[in-house]
Amino acid sequence: MKLQNYALGSWIEGDGEGTALYNAITGDQIFTASSKGLDFGAMLSYAREIGGPGLRQMTFQERGRMLKALALFLTEIKAKYYPISYLTGATKTDSWIDIDGGIGTLFAYASLRKKFSNERFYVDGESIGLSKGGSFMAQHIMVPKEGVAIHINAFNFPLWGMLEKISVNLLAGVPCIVKPATITSFLTEAMVKDIVASGILPQGALQLICGSAQSILDHVESQDIVTFTGSAHTGRLLKTHPRIISESVPFNMEADSLNCCVLGKDAAPGSEDFAIFIKEVHREMTAKCGQKCTAIRRIIVPENYVDDVRKALATRLDQTIIGDPNREEVRMGALAGKVQLKEVKERVAELSQYTPIVYGNLDQLQVVGADAQKGSFMSPILMLNEKPFDYLGTHELEAFGPVSTIIPYKTIEDAVALSKKGKGSLVSSIITSDKSIAQSYALNAASHHGRILILNSACAKESTGHGSPMPMLVHGGPGRAGGGEEMGGMRGVKHYLQRTALQGDPTMISAVTHVYQQNAKAKESEIHLFRKYFEELEIGDQWITGKHTVTEADIVNFANLSGDHFYAHTDVTSLEGTIFTGRVAHGYYILSKAAGMFVDAKKGPVLLNYGLDECRFTKPVYPGMTIGVRLTVKEKTDQEKRSEDDIAKGIVRWLVDVYDETNETVAIATILTMVKKKDTSI
Repeated sequence: MKLQNYALGSWIEGDGEGTALYNAITGDQIFTASSKGLDFGAMLSYAREIGGPGLRQMTFQERGRMLKALALFLTEIKAKYYPISYLTGATKTDSWIDIDGGIGTLFAYASLRKKFSNERFYVDGESIGLSKGGSFMAQHIMVPKEGVAIHINAFNFPLWGMLEKISVNLLAGVPCIVKPATITSFLTEAMVKDIVASGILPQGALQLICGSAQSILDHVESQDIVTFTGSAHTGRLLKTHPRIISESVPFNMEADSLNCCVLGKDAAPGSEDFAIFIKEVHREMTAKCGQKCTAIRRIIVPENYVDDVRKALATRLDQTIIGDPNREEVRMGALAGKVQLKEVKERVAELSQYTPIVYGNLDQLQVVGADAQKGSFMSPILMLNEKPFDYLGTHELEAFGPVSTIIPYKTIEDAVALSKKGKGSLVSSIITSDKSIAQSYALNAASHHGRILILNSACAKESTGHGSPMPMLVHGGPGRAGGGEEMGGMRGVKHYLQRTALQGDPTMISAVTHVYQQNAKAKESEIHLFRKYFEELEIGDQWITGKHTVTEADIVNFANLSGDHFYAHTDVTSLEGTIFTGRVAHGYYILSKAAGMFVDAKKGPVLLNYGLDECRFTKPVYPGMTIGVRLTVKEKTDQEKRSEDDIAKGIVRWLVDVYDETNETVAIATILTMVKKKDTSI
């Protein structure tokens, strides 16, 4: 059967015989894949002209709800992908990481919509004053790039690799073309067919290439973004493509790296932390048959624990049943194909010249429910490098399979130095309960690793583990690991947005950003703003309160009520050498009094105080000074109803500007309230 590509809104078989794809367990041919005849330039234009405008007309909230709908849809049908995943050599647990982990990433980014306003753009950071009088200012905004995200993915995670990337670009409002590794593209194709059939994504938002896409980079433009996951060698070739350079196309590279796990000296054999270390290393050696970009390749241990580590790992590896993933007892499947098997064996043979194999055999293997010769099975291989500062192959050559090397160290400084020999990795971990060891390793090794897991008995039960990238954390690393960053919560979304600095007067910047800026022209309301429903409030609506003259009695009473008897408020004899010229009012009294001045007490649309975003006390307030408040609608964020019975509402951010008799600001804050909608059916 020939796989299909999804291009220009249609499913298309490539011309010619195509590349043969095989069942990793039986060795039987199951599919062919070809992209011959596809017009990559037309696909990119289609995404830019159809997919991009469709996504950009949606707000962040709408795009987030779209991701949630997609995640819910895939959750309902996820069981159908497991039998297909087994054909790649993945076990049930491996498949869970790929399938459920990918869908979980969709859910995570769908929830991230709550960090964005209900706009098609994002207001980035605080406003910046550029003049003394306050009439000239700046504000950064971010808008979706008007290009295409081209995702060139690795073979090891055909679904998670796609979903973790498209969840980010779709939330940002950028369409994408997915190019999975051909060898396992049949699993990606199966899910994309369901995504397209669901109709959840706008037309042109997602396209798929199952065969080769060697010339696609010839057509990229400056607004496009390319992401690559795979070998460092291939990544460097793509990153230096003339079109990437001439068009200054952002290129995010996540390459396989020689990740390491360090055993702290305090985690002695027989301890709970030692057992955690062995379990973690074993899992990373055998999960996905070692075909993980985050897998532990270098096992760095105190020199006097080497034999204990070897024996403990050998015991666990002996208990690991290898074979057909359809068998319940199987814990390690096969490599993705014969080509991968050949490459891994060749690399092990090369490494073993200086780092002898202390566990496993390249030629002998027992498997359950399958033929070891027909499938792409391989024994776990454990090697030992007794001179890690001399024999550098361990730090330079990666066998992308169930292969790891034990490396001894004398001091924690040596462990740090050895970790850096890998010249950059996606992740490192250290198992220790010693705070000084953890701090020394983390701070000194961090420059060479994208993520560091500090693991011990205190967090082991809930830890996501060495090899699990999390959607809200950056996934990437320096040097050999590619120098890129994927996911990372809002950081990942911003990769697909263009940051632009807006300059102008506060009123104009407020109009553009839909966020009220201090000193902008406001519209004074005739009725109290707390009497207005969410829909009735407009950015720039303002309420001017009455005035209050602060007295010494106010300060004393607040000190007694709050228990805050800080000397500046209560002891005028202690002010020498301070910035204060007399008893000063509490900052929180000023804020509390401001609330009392601007709040309308009667029951109305305001449901509750939701919190405080920011607050500054900018000028001391002494007894005898008179304060007033300008309450202004700063920003509005719609909220979706969680159920039919839920109250229709939104969050309103208010700028609270407290000023004195000279009209100078003494305190400024942004508070949030939950405000009911007038039409409760929305």
